[in-house]
Amino acid sequence: MEKVLLLKATYEPLRIIPWQKAVTLLVLGKVEVLEEYAREIRSVHLTLRLPSVVRLIRFFFHRRPVVKFSRINIFIRDRFRCQYCGRSYPEHDLSLDHVVPQWMGGQKCWENIVTCCIQCNRKKGARTLAQAGMRLIRKPRKPAHTLNLGDIIPLQAPPPTWQEYLHHWDPRAAGPGEHNDPRRYKEEIFATTGHPTGSPHKPAP
Repeated sequence: MEKVLLLKATYEPLRIIPWQKAVTLLVLGKVEVLEEYAREIRSVHLTLRLPSVVRLIRFFFHRRPVVKFSRINIFIRDRFRCQYCGRSYPEHDLSLDHVVPQWMGGQKCWENIVTCCIQCNRKKGARTLAQAGMRLIRKPRKPAHTLNLGDIIPLQAPPPTWQEYLHHWDPRAAGPGEHNDPRRYKEEIFATTGHPTGSPHKPAP
């Protein structure tokens, strides 16, 4: 089923929502439609093209949620890259690994769980890094910024109508600490609207 890209009032990507939610926001007058899918949806009193990209009409503020510790959020934090060999893989070819093995007291937490390819997982097994003769490409840590990581998974294969709005937004491109640089705001998408720094503008094609 089609998903809808929700933009801030400043045209920055905010999150991905179900099309039903987008239609509800549209009926309530909270968003405007910027792009549409070819498919139409019909009801007794309404017929319209399915929204593909919608923009919030007004700024809003709310507390940022804590990043949920989950398998897919680990993959996104690590940019879908094995933390041992450094190669990137599709999600189905990745697994998780305890840096410090469980038998040595290694915990299931942000600082001890990393993305790992199947080959490196088998090589390391239940051994320590020293025992396996392996090294991490970066030290694992809890994301410092509160982002709704799970919502951006479809960006691995975004619809063509999203391309203009995601031109500078690759969730796997930026490194830690780069999210404040507008040229490098690529790793993840903020789950809330920030304080506006200027008048809304549409991104250049």
